[in-house]
Amino acid sequence: MTQDSPSSAAASAAPVRFSPRRVWTLAYATMTQLMRMKILPFLLVFCALVALIGVGGSSVVNPEQQLSSFKSMSLGVLQIFSIVFGIVATALLLPKDLEDRTLYTILSKPVPRFDYVLGKLLGVLMLIASGLVIIDAVLSLILWTQQSGLYDAYLFQLHQTKQDTPEAIAQVREIVARQGLTWNLHWAVWAIFLKASVVTTVALLLSCLASSTLFTIVITFCVTIIGHGEALIREFVFQPHLGSTTKRIATLVLAAICPDLAQFDIVDSVANGEIVPWAAVYDMTGIAALYMTVYLFITHLVFVEKEL
Repeated sequence: MTQDSPSSAAASAAPVRFSPRRVWTLAYATMTQLMRMKILPFLLVFCALVALIGVGGSSVVNPEQQLSSFKSMSLGVLQIFSIVFGIVATALLLPKDLEDRTLYTILSKPVPRFDYVLGKLLGVLMLIASGLVIIDAVLSLILWTQQSGLYDAYLFQLHQTKQDTPEAIAQVREIVARQGLTWNLHWAVWAIFLKASVVTTVALLLSCLASSTLFTIVITFCVTIIGHGEALIREFVFQPHLGSTTKRIATLVLAAICPDLAQFDIVDSVANGEIVPWAAVYDMTGIAALYMTVYLFITHLVFVEKEL
């Protein structure tokens, strides 16, 4: 009977290190798995709906209302789409891998559980990001086409009513430039991605804690709703009934349990033509990274102790 050498035994007992290449492989496999869920047809349907919104709103005479309404509706639908997809897709991943016994095959290679969790999360986020980039391009094209056509149409209307004074023309040009295609649209899409990323990380944590896919989906939606209304909770629940110190503690506990998603809400500001400062973009990105790091760390601790 042959015996393993001390060096080979030590090598087999050594912990497997974190590997970015392994994480990328898992993320790519997750993207492929989600693509089989027929997500691209939903993207195409969304793009068609956005195009119909743009064409259907052409009867609005005021160019400011036309462009603002288009941005508000399209970005609102995009936000709902990204959050719903992130929650449902993430909630289905772990149970699907358990059902197909893919998880046991992956972890027996061996693959560290942190690599598996991170790869799954990145796979979902990469697909969400890909969809948002595609839709952002569609929105930009439609918005650029709209602003050009509306500018010409409104100038023609001013000319017909003999109101085409230099001041009126300059005002129309300023409105179209502010409400048209600017970097604010891309910052709004980036904020939508950050919010969807935080919600997806929460869904991944709950998926490791729960054994039911439906429970994960329902609780994550509840956390999302509470996260959008934390300001109201602080104002109408904490403010009248709690002291200053207790209020601060309760606010921190609430923010730790449910991420304050209102910090990523810039869609209304963008729809109104307001400029989004770089500082706001940096703050949103840092807050999202902090939330995701904390939730991913807790997910790792839970998943390491989870019996499979």
